[in-house]
Amino acid sequence: MSIASVALSPVYEDYWNFPGRVSGQQGPWSNDSILIYLTVGGSIIPMRVIESDSIASVKLRIQKCKGFFVKKQKLVFDGKELSRDNSQVQDYGMMDGNVLHLVLRLSDVQAITVRTVCGKEFEFHVQRKRNVGYVKQQIASKEKCFVDLKDQELFCDGEELEDQRVIDDICTSNDAVIHLLVRKSAKLRAVPVEKDFEVSIVAPDVGEFGSRTQTDKFPIASLNPSKKDFILEPLTINPNNVLSPVIKQLIDATFEGLESGYQPIRSTEGSGGAYFMQDSSGNNYISVFKPIDEEPMAVNNPRGLPLSLDGEGLKKGTRVGEGALREVAAYILDHPWGGPRSIHTDEKGFSGVPPTVMVKCQHRGFNHGYNSAFVKFGSLQMFMKNCGSCEDMGPRAFPAKEVHKICVLDIRLANADRHSGNILIHKEGEKGQVVLIPIDHGYCLPENFEDCTFEWLYWPQAREKFSTDTIAYVNSLDAERDIELLKFYGWNVPQNCARVLRISTMLLKKGVERGLTPFDIGSIMCRETLKKESVIEKMVLEAQEGVLPGTSESAFLESISVILDRYLDRLSK
Repeated sequence: MSIASVALSPVYEDYWNFPGRVSGQQGPWSNDSILIYLTVGGSIIPMRVIESDSIASVKLRIQKCKGFFVKKQKLVFDGKELSRDNSQVQDYGMMDGNVLHLVLRLSDVQAITVRTVCGKEFEFHVQRKRNVGYVKQQIASKEKCFVDLKDQELFCDGEELEDQRVIDDICTSNDAVIHLLVRKSAKLRAVPVEKDFEVSIVAPDVGEFGSRTQTDKFPIASLNPSKKDFILEPLTINPNNVLSPVIKQLIDATFEGLESGYQPIRSTEGSGGAYFMQDSSGNNYISVFKPIDEEPMAVNNPRGLPLSLDGEGLKKGTRVGEGALREVAAYILDHPWGGPRSIHTDEKGFSGVPPTVMVKCQHRGFNHGYNSAFVKFGSLQMFMKNCGSCEDMGPRAFPAKEVHKICVLDIRLANADRHSGNILIHKEGEKGQVVLIPIDHGYCLPENFEDCTFEWLYWPQAREKFSTDTIAYVNSLDAERDIELLKFYGWNVPQNCARVLRISTMLLKKGVERGLTPFDIGSIMCRETLKKESVIEKMVLEAQEGVLPGTSESAFLESISVILDRYLDRLSK
């Protein structure tokens, strides 16, 4: 992802053409309009908005002006994401002179065209974080005449580019076209071929390629392995916690990739630091590492987001630096059929959360701010091969059972950040059966229900009833067992988070028992607008007001249970 600088910089050059500019004549903006500043790409866009404007309309105006697609935008104000598109500007408390941060989800991929002097062309794609050595590999693989990569020398503006030079550093703007020339003659095989190649690197327009939080594999040119100057170890709190075979293999494969000299590659997606880790061959991604100090609004966040002043994260009820714990918790609580996952097997969870573990890792390739390289703690998650995210295609193509397994997970964990961009699509078998893979769970298990967000509420599958198998799985869930399980793995769940897990699990089980759909249950948990409390929030408030001070947690939950029964009985009728 690309994100605007926090510091105010020179006024955006297209200010005078931006929709909503105030001219000498105040015109229609004279009454309830306010002037805000949108930081993007290191510059500032002055922008007039009306307090009654919806967040969706503001995003559409940004799209109209600069072509940033609405689905590629995130707006952050006062440390909070403006995620409810149907809420109004005034609902978020924006005032005259406030600064908004525009976060853009750019493609991880750039278009590459290799053109010979005779006009022959080869087309392929390369990740922004790949290097010049990889470009050489691609040329060699496309045209078999190249025997050794050393026979290629690539130049840009008269400067020879070293193999380690990153493509994204060369192509610094979205509309840049860079011409590279292969200086040396190619070694020939049986037939002569053109000796000079012109390579054009074109950065596509935003949204030209399907964006992903995790992308398909691309090979990378080998770096010169250096001495071991990294650390990668699992972080275990409980001495009785034995790593499962799949987690051991994940850590070992990631370690071997670092040992072979392959650098972590920071993703252009997401609002925090996320690094693709490679295997020992450098041809495959093996895992994704998310350091806690690079989370949104953390001290070493690489996207330019401001620091959190009170420790609260982008979503209400979450804390900066706890995202990695929640990533691991989602994997631990994604039970396979029959109960909690055994440490001696590689059983896949019901919802398919990729294997995830807390680790400590040190490498110079991470973002360290102004400090020298130091050990980082974070989550290490298995990289899942995919053909994009649900954002890349319409939801009608997804099997209902695949959507429902995501619904069960999100309702249970009160996910505050479920959108189509963090559900990957994988196709299995000869018929290409669609399998959905949920990722990015740093905002699950919050302290309250205020920011619960489920994009699948608007998908047609959400209005279909759960299957008998899914109902059986839901009936097997036990919130108290889950809380103890998280404690065993080292996270002593805060009381408010534990209460949310208990209530959401109770709601899911009671709703399924009455034959309610995912839409019915999810609508109880999610707010319609920013200011309008959700049904579950009102129930919690009613229960709190109905019990005496000092009442035990079990008595409070009994009160919630009665209120839930009363409401759900009415709804089911």
